[in-house]
Amino acid sequence: MPKGRHARNARRQSSKTGLSPGTPVFIGERRMERARIDIIDYGPDHCSELPDATLEQCMERARAETVTWINITGIHDSGMIEAIGRHFSLHPLTIEDIVNTGQRPKAEAFPNYIFIALKMITREEASGTIGVEHVSLVLGDHYVLSFQEADGDVFTPVRERIRTAKGRIRGMKSDYLVYTLMDAIVDHYFLSIEHIGDCIEDIDDRLLAGPSPGDLRAIHRLKRDLLALRKAVWPLRDAIGGLEKGDFPLIQPETRIFLRDLYDHTIQAIDMVETFRDLLAGVHDTYLSTVSNRMNEVMKVLTIISTLFIPLTFIAGVYGMNFEHMPELKWPWGYYAVLAVMGLVAAGMIAFFRRRKWI
Repeated sequence: MPKGRHARNARRQSSKTGLSPGTPVFIGERRMERARIDIIDYGPDHCSELPDATLEQCMERARAETVTWINITGIHDSGMIEAIGRHFSLHPLTIEDIVNTGQRPKAEAFPNYIFIALKMITREEASGTIGVEHVSLVLGDHYVLSFQEADGDVFTPVRERIRTAKGRIRGMKSDYLVYTLMDAIVDHYFLSIEHIGDCIEDIDDRLLAGPSPGDLRAIHRLKRDLLALRKAVWPLRDAIGGLEKGDFPLIQPETRIFLRDLYDHTIQAIDMVETFRDLLAGVHDTYLSTVSNRMNEVMKVLTIISTLFIPLTFIAGVYGMNFEHMPELKWPWGYYAVLAVMGLVAAGMIAFFRRRKWI
């Protein structure tokens, strides 16, 4: 997340100071101009869609006995979120968590619904980094509410399964729909983790050929991505475990088996994240060691050159003194003799260094 975005989020967070609990204040970066509601209503024998629906249509469809999936895109519209919350009798604290993009993943049970907050991770092709989006799910009797920050999500396969009646989703209740949405999010965790693993291997191979400052920037970027994944998946494990083991009338026994499998997937994702964190720490150490070794080689060469010139500088300094009575100054071959002595001294020192295996 860019530094400027951190500052904007901090300012929005501080704007809640002194307000009563449950006051909906949008905290995050506005990602779209206008909020939108999309509705999918389905059952074993039918499926209907209503894109860009109004609040009235949303509330009317929610009264149906079939499963209704209401997807709200654009949680910056606090007024619309409050209106939906009033219609579905959502607790004020739930509405506050929906519009707070900094909320950590969790699951909470209320008398007439279950609230789930989690993070959707997607890979941004342009920058090569991962994008983090706050997603909230509300599981009720015959309906599911999903809240997103912006257009574009990982739920396209779920929509196709509903439209084509592929699998068991059309014959199951709303709790199974919540499971499929969470499963789609967790599956994309693995895609991001595998991409990070490939990047780590590429950097490791480049370090063997020769490190560059760009490698260090790439290492720090991957560290930030892994930290974002870790913050998303660790709390989600506890949330899914609580849903799978808790006594919730809205979750059917046949769905708990799938939640147990999803819990195992989160454990696997956590293991991969921790493994890649260790690998990345090793790559970082390798980079520092390689740079240090290259610097040592350079300093070694410079030190040898300086050492060779110490006695030569001494000889040149002696015969550079302005004394009148220096016998060697009058010799016809004195200049060549001094050069020969300098050459022998340098050759002797090089031979000595090689014998000691310093060079």
